[in-house]
Amino acid sequence: MSKIIVFAFPVFLAAMAFEIWWDRRQRAAGAAARSSYAFSDTLNSLSLGLLSQVVGVLAKFIGIAAYAWVFERIALFPQADVWNHWYGWLGALLLYDLCYYWLHRAGHEVAIFWAAHVVHHQSQEYNLSTALRQTSSGGLLGWLFYLPLALLGVPPILFGIVALVDLLYQFWVHTEHVGKLGWFDRVFCSPSNHRVHHAVNEGYVDRNYGGILVVWDRLFGTFQEEQERCVYGTRAPLNSWDPLWANLEVYAGLCATAWHTPRWRDKLLVWFKPPGWQPAGAPPKPGFDIAKVQRFDPPLSRMQRRFASLQYLGLMTAGTLYLWHADAMPWQDAALYCGAFCIAAWATGCFLQGRLRALEVLAVQAACLATLGGLGLLS
Repeated sequence: MSKIIVFAFPVFLAAMAFEIWWDRRQRAAGAAARSSYAFSDTLNSLSLGLLSQVVGVLAKFIGIAAYAWVFERIALFPQADVWNHWYGWLGALLLYDLCYYWLHRAGHEVAIFWAAHVVHHQSQEYNLSTALRQTSSGGLLGWLFYLPLALLGVPPILFGIVALVDLLYQFWVHTEHVGKLGWFDRVFCSPSNHRVHHAVNEGYVDRNYGGILVVWDRLFGTFQEEQERCVYGTRAPLNSWDPLWANLEVYAGLCATAWHTPRWRDKLLVWFKPPGWQPAGAPPKPGFDIAKVQRFDPPLSRMQRRFASLQYLGLMTAGTLYLWHADAMPWQDAALYCGAFCIAAWATGCFLQGRLRALEVLAVQAACLATLGGLGLLS
């Protein structure tokens, strides 16, 4: 699976390059008021995407082991011939997409799942790089929603294939440059439908969860058609380019709330109530005013942009090389490489917002390389 992502990554970058070219052409022609890309935001999304894949090498074993256990021991139809035919593959894809709908919905309506999923929504831009902005902790609990497929006897390899198809489909819907598509919008997840999903506008929040099909949203009452212009991000903005904090901020908030809550029942409920829920007696959280939304984008000089671009190019190279070899690595070595990548990604994110200088970033990277080299992991 890791190698498939390595092959897909250049395709993603090429699609992003085309979208950036088209975006500039639209603005030059007066068809768009502003760019849908911002330099730091784009680099941050790419960094979070790679980080999710790098960490996922370790986290995926939890879900794989659980799925295999259910399939091998309690599957109802493990030898069913239906899974060997095209209609079985299509059925497996539909079942997966239905399970994805409920996982995605839980990711917005249950705090502990939102803590993982929030990463994908933190960008205040909406473009193809946003599609790559994925969580690094979703694999810890997300596998629970796919166990019905194992129970029905969907073979693990078929499960992996339909999961990849569902994931890759969702890449193209993250764009502002495709308008409404008529009947297609009524059946499938489309750019228009998914723009609504990423918006913080009143009436748009917690809508359109479908991965491939938006039919699920129509069936379960969560569909909303795109009407007014979307404002993107989260109602509690991240305001940081730190990829580690992006993954941890909501968990940290839930821990703080649980710690300061006197009742043990509420200490548990805070994790399973909707995001933003406050126990009785807790001070109310400030309201949201869409008119006061401001874009987070600390200015960078031309030289800083060049340095940051080189650093992220290095991260992408290191990340793809790791993914190519990860399946053959002992898990201890994979964990060490993962840790070094996390530290390097953190340093480059801090540079983007002025928390670290260029020499400090290079020193952090040198320390990571020296540690890996000293352990004999770079030979």
